[in-house]
Amino acid sequence: MGLFNKLSVGLSKTRTSFTGGIKSIFKGKVDEEFFEELEEALILADVGVPTALKLSENLRKKARDERIREREQLWQALREAIIAILLDHRGEEMRLLPDTLNIFLLTGVNGSGKTTTIGKLAARYKQAGKKVILAAADTYRAAAAEQLDGWSRRVAVPLIRQAEGADPAAVVFDAIAAAKARHMDLLIIDTAGRLQNKANLMAELAKIGRVIEREAPEAARETLLVLDGGTGNNAISQAREFAEAVPLTGLVITKLDGTAKGGAVIGIVEESGLPVRLIGMGEGVADLEDFDATDFTKALFEE
Repeated sequence: MGLFNKLSVGLSKTRTSFTGGIKSIFKGKVDEEFFEELEEALILADVGVPTALKLSENLRKKARDERIREREQLWQALREAIIAILLDHRGEEMRLLPDTLNIFLLTGVNGSGKTTTIGKLAARYKQAGKKVILAAADTYRAAAAEQLDGWSRRVAVPLIRQAEGADPAAVVFDAIAAAKARHMDLLIIDTAGRLQNKANLMAELAKIGRVIEREAPEAARETLLVLDGGTGNNAISQAREFAEAVPLTGLVITKLDGTAKGGAVIGIVEESGLPVRLIGMGEGVADLEDFDATDFTKALFEE
């Protein structure tokens, strides 16, 4: 299956919910009631209130400037406005820099698909001929390290871990040392999904960041927030909280194939200002795709 077809199939539930609920209002004359209905429909489609208001205002301005009288004439304008939001925050394709250690730090709440994403990333880059090592820095949950250990065995890459309750920064220290000694291309670090409060989370992630800066200042770094696409508007608030805790470089949206709430991707990008780097479209080891804003929107609106 081609990448677009895979995306189209994966977004089928979201498409039914999103366009099915919104397109019904694109009939009749353009009036103020239409824009109120559009805002409500977009909010119900998990786009989020600020983004729904922005999209509605975008169409209101277009209708006024171009003297559009029929609602049907604004359907394509909605597509274009959504693409514009996603392209405004477009990120670069995930690539490893040559001749240096690359470090991916992954964060996100428990259950978001973070550890599975790490396993898929490891498989992707190993298949590309890169030397990959993993670090189990979520030491607060024994299950997290065990799950990561399972992935390391499945894709045959080494894992650095310590006992449950160990200092996560110490795990990262050991992992960087191992990555350098073994001349690895990529170190992928798992972190705790949630501590007692945001202050503790911020402190731990900041400490890990200091260790990376001190022990591998030359490394190329990505800090990726993994969000479960099925959580809808909750994913928007998670992105906001984690962005306050650690400087993020991009987002990974998982489980889009099993949810009707994929419209939240639009609000997540708009409100966080961060690019979506990757999307998860299934449980298979290869079901991690580079995000393409145009293809995503095309699949979302496909008739």
